[in-house]
Amino acid sequence: MQNFQESVWAHLEAKNIDRLKELLNNADELDIINIMDELSNDEIVLIYRLLNKDMALEVFEKLDLNDQQNLINSFTEEKAIEVFKELGPDDRVRLLDELPAVVTRRMLAALSEGDRADISLIMGYEPETAGRLMTTEYVRLNKEWTAGEALGKLRNIAKEKETIYTLYITDTSKKLEGVLSLRELLVADPDAKISEIMQTSPIKVTTDTDQEEVANNLKKLELLALPVVDKEDRLVGIITVDDAMDILEDEATEDILASAGITDIASSETVRSEELIEGKLTTIWKMRLPILGLTLIAGLMAGAVIDHFEETLESVAIVAVFIPIIMDMGGSIGTQSSTIFARGLILGHIQTKSIWKHVLKESMVGLSLGIIAGSVTATAAYIWQGNLELSIVLALSLAFTMTIAAFLGFVVPYVLVKLKFDQATGTGPVITSIKDITGLMVYFLLVSFFLGHLM
Repeated sequence: MQNFQESVWAHLEAKNIDRLKELLNNADELDIINIMDELSNDEIVLIYRLLNKDMALEVFEKLDLNDQQNLINSFTEEKAIEVFKELGPDDRVRLLDELPAVVTRRMLAALSEGDRADISLIMGYEPETAGRLMTTEYVRLNKEWTAGEALGKLRNIAKEKETIYTLYITDTSKKLEGVLSLRELLVADPDAKISEIMQTSPIKVTTDTDQEEVANNLKKLELLALPVVDKEDRLVGIITVDDAMDILEDEATEDILASAGITDIASSETVRSEELIEGKLTTIWKMRLPILGLTLIAGLMAGAVIDHFEETLESVAIVAVFIPIIMDMGGSIGTQSSTIFARGLILGHIQTKSIWKHVLKESMVGLSLGIIAGSVTATAAYIWQGNLELSIVLALSLAFTMTIAAFLGFVVPYVLVKLKFDQATGTGPVITSIKDITGLMVYFLLVSFFLGHLM
């Protein structure tokens, strides 16, 4: 695998397209999918276009929806339709859910009437149910056929079906009567009737069964597929084991996010984002002005701190030169920390139940970075001014300001989320306000303590 990845990277860098094409089309599809996770969108498109038709379809079906969508958007309309036609009904539905309406209409228009009917059937069921997840590409047999006749029919239609390893027996009204594995059909007497060798009372689910229940049943019973029936017990589709594995992975991710309290946060953040971007001007004012008002008050308080130490500034004018450095470094690390918190919370790397452990670690990171920045600034100031006391003040001030900013970068957005305020518009101003006031206060107190003899 490692050699394959290195070869792909080497050919991409050298723009050796012919050798890359040969390498890809002789590779395992899983290796190609794995390396696509490491590539940019443009490189994924290039790799895909170098694959032969059969390999391209196999790879496309196994890509996640985002990569599928990016590829469809990069294709010409003719190429997009060609790929879309090769997908199974269930894969088509999942992709259509992610594509813009105008693209969806063009894709549907290119399908046959029968294919459009299959998609309409699936899309008519509620999301996250068996009906929405199923495929209509299954093998249906007549119980009056012999095993030999059934095998003959199977050879003619096998290429059109998603799976042929499990076969379903229905009556003339499509009511499910039995199930039969391909192995059982192959070893049966060719003259035996399907009704004699099929398993009656098959395990099945209804179209409104929750998808997680379906997936758990497939896993627990070790089945390759489950039949899906409607309210009249008519067979309308099947769910295969590969779809079940995707569901279990998605559901596990949702459970992790829910246990971390992130699902509700993501929902509320989505609403706030829509209001801030698409809402009325008065709505935006209500969300943003209170925080800006708080920032204005804090700015006046910071000004009051400077005014209080006016005598210090007049006596030791050089201290004013370093105020922007202290404020900017605190602001930078505060922004970094709040961004890290937001991303970690969304991705589930930060658990709200152990938030203070994360806050402590981030504060220690801020302290360590503050010591480094303070040491560099103190050294530069000593070389410039030759004043040891001033260097000590700068080192201590930066260490404190950057520590408190890192602390606030985790605590402020967490508190805003808990209080159901908009953390996107509130975090920056609140951090800046608190950091400016405390940073200036500490800086001037240290100046007064270490440089008081110069006043």
